[in-house]
Amino acid sequence: MIRLIADSGSTKTDWLLTGKVSKELAFQTKGINPFFRTSEDIYEELREKLLLPAGTSVDKIEFYGAGIINQERGDVIKKALERLFPNVSIETASDALGAARALFGTEAGIACIVGTGSNSCLYDGQKTVSGIPPLGFILGDEFSGAVLGKKLLGDYFKNIMPTDCKKLFESEFSLDQAEVLTRVYRTERPNKYLAGFAPFLSRHLAVPYCHRLVTTSAKEFFERNILQLPEAGNYPLGFVGSVAWHFKPIIDELAQAYGFPTPIILKGPIDKLKEYHEHTEE
Repeated sequence: MIRLIADSGSTKTDWLLTGKVSKELAFQTKGINPFFRTSEDIYEELREKLLLPAGTSVDKIEFYGAGIINQERGDVIKKALERLFPNVSIETASDALGAARALFGTEAGIACIVGTGSNSCLYDGQKTVSGIPPLGFILGDEFSGAVLGKKLLGDYFKNIMPTDCKKLFESEFSLDQAEVLTRVYRTERPNKYLAGFAPFLSRHLAVPYCHRLVTTSAKEFFERNILQLPEAGNYPLGFVGSVAWHFKPIIDELAQAYGFPTPIILKGPIDKLKEYHEHTEE
């Protein structure tokens, strides 16, 4: 079987062509969120960007994505893919289920996504059975790249950021307040824009202000998205996402403080999703 697996977040979509192919093919396209995109829009973009080797015959597509909260949202993406791959079996599911399968396979656990946005769910080894609504970067998304960037910019413009850190920040970014406000409140995908500032914190984590900001945000994620899950302490913990990957020491320390074993942390789920589907196909 030749399988095309996709993991789509707010910023990018990772694709992997795997199975009975001469060589596996991994590539990226932009993030695809059915809350903000139409089937026609998705189709037109992928028609140009989703370039597979000539003569490739795909048997099955597994698409995991942010914004797929129900069948209706999944069908937005499915309709676009059906036009590109007629007569191919296509499954769409939430990025939370993709993260859970990548982290735990067929075992139970608490799966967390911490990238541009953030999310968590309780997984029983087959399906997600409980979750906390992420609510986006305005009402939720604690510890996400977007929220870290939001806090960073807020502290900078309100002069809360310490002088030494402010000098570091200004050496890397030349910011105009009016321009920042326009980007955040009047343009598309402000979450992606805000998340672009989060790497500053990982580069300067030794700076007390940066370490404190990240730690406080991580605590908020644990308290608002993990500990709220039923019987949370009875399950292993896992994280997927670039933010979680870069702040692994802080996550490990907090997990221990809250009574969890050392969590699994993956930068991305795509390779483990390949293993999951190979295993469950047998």
